[in-house]
Amino acid sequence: MDILRTPDERFANLPDWPYAPHYIEVPAGEGDACLRVHYVDEGPRDAPVVLMLHGEPSWSYLYRKVIREVTAAGLRAVAPDLIGFGRSDKPTRRTDYTYQRHVDWMSAFLVGIDLRDATLLCQDWGGLIGLRLVAEHPDRFARVVTANTFLPTGDQPMPDAFFAWQQFSQSVPELPVGNIVRMGCARGIPDEIAAAYDAPFPDESYKEGARQFPTLVPSRPDDPASAPNRRAWEILKTWDKPFLTAFGDSDPITRGADRVLQSLIPGTKGQAHVTLKQAGHFLQEDVGEELGRVVVGLIRCG
Repeated sequence: MDILRTPDERFANLPDWPYAPHYIEVPAGEGDACLRVHYVDEGPRDAPVVLMLHGEPSWSYLYRKVIREVTAAGLRAVAPDLIGFGRSDKPTRRTDYTYQRHVDWMSAFLVGIDLRDATLLCQDWGGLIGLRLVAEHPDRFARVVTANTFLPTGDQPMPDAFFAWQQFSQSVPELPVGNIVRMGCARGIPDEIAAAYDAPFPDESYKEGARQFPTLVPSRPDDPASAPNRRAWEILKTWDKPFLTAFGDSDPITRGADRVLQSLIPGTKGQAHVTLKQAGHFLQEDVGEELGRVVVGLIRCG
């Protein structure tokens, strides 16, 4: 497996990003090779921890507003970069990236830094991976907050907006990462913030993971990830720990998924689910502080 590693200087002087990098190696899934995962780790190490998983095509920078709220409340914030994103290693072949490998990489990360009694906060692919982690490591999680995400099996039709995004991602000559984030925000972002999302990708050769993600969403019942996701659902349908939905009101891709989660997962009963106003797909940009307060409130409720 050939690997690219974004130069450190690409991450110098990013706006609103004072956090020191942390790294851990996880098995690559190919022989004895390892991949380096970058993560933010802020707040007291003995405090309740929030694991924040980003999606496509962002990185842990997306959670900076949430990190501030969580740590200001005396909690610990851990936000890794998925393999292929941010400061984490980037395999160079698209075939290096599979749904199962992403789950395995993040599972190794979870166990490697030994997170326990964690609150999962997940959005976009952070949920497709994170909800699998909850199902496979239920004893490591105390509660879940889902934000604009779902766990698809391909048994139900995907929205047209997803297929439009998938087609765009595979056909555009240059994947405009910063502008993708901008277009997914209801309130817009300034140029310097969009540039921070471009920072991990000096050129197109660094974007193989970002290019591959849209093709890995199980949109057919016979997708390779469909059966593992169905097995995960069997666990989630018995999950009675707190499970909260906090969706944006302006995301055409995941609209309505919060109601499905609430209807299927026992832990959603009695929770103060929220719909965040003027919040697009990347609601962490639009209403990050508010999302952070939702997470803090759930933890304080027990």
